[in-house]
Amino acid sequence: MIHAYSAPTPNGHKLHIMHEECGLDYELHRINFGDGDQFKPEFLKISPNNKIPAIVDEEEPTGAPVSVFESGAILIYLADKTGQFIPDAAADPLGRLAVMEWLMWQMGGVGPMLGQNGKFRNFAPEKVSCGIKRYAEEMDRLYNVADRRLAETRYLAGDEYTIADIANYGWLRTHEFQGQSLDGLVNVKRWLDEIRGRPAVQRGVAVFD
Repeated sequence: MIHAYSAPTPNGHKLHIMHEECGLDYELHRINFGDGDQFKPEFLKISPNNKIPAIVDEEEPTGAPVSVFESGAILIYLADKTGQFIPDAAADPLGRLAVMEWLMWQMGGVGPMLGQNGKFRNFAPEKVSCGIKRYAEEMDRLYNVADRRLAETRYLAGDEYTIADIANYGWLRTHEFQGQSLDGLVNVKRWLDEIRGRPAVQRGVAVFD
């Protein structure tokens, strides 16, 4: 059994989708930010950065439960555990490298930039024009990076659906909330539509419905 600590956010949806795609047996525990669950000592033992998602895997072969925090690390852990959605390092090192590149692109760029854009655009108590402009422009640049890549390959890391797609889908699907136009981004539209149509993705996104 895997205990998954999460919430209905872009990073949380990565975890939900991955569990559904892999067919894993998991128990979901909702972290309520308004109640301060993310700061409780029992959660900080699992996720010292007080962020979701985090997991505790009771079925680790070592015999002792293993906790993992940070969504990218969780995706890699679960992909390696199940042998799904990431190439084997020995059999296809370059394929695995491509997956890691586009996963890190999301972790270091898409997530932080879209997160800040959403904050400045939708939640800031006062409108700071330079902040809104800065993050909107960077967000648009990142969507265009994805579009150029997807003009060359079916999925972000190549011809196979991987954790790179799961990670990026969690964020890029929020374009309407972010105020990001998809006009001209025909390849991103195609990719979003294809992933949205996967039954496991639909179940993962609807977990907290």
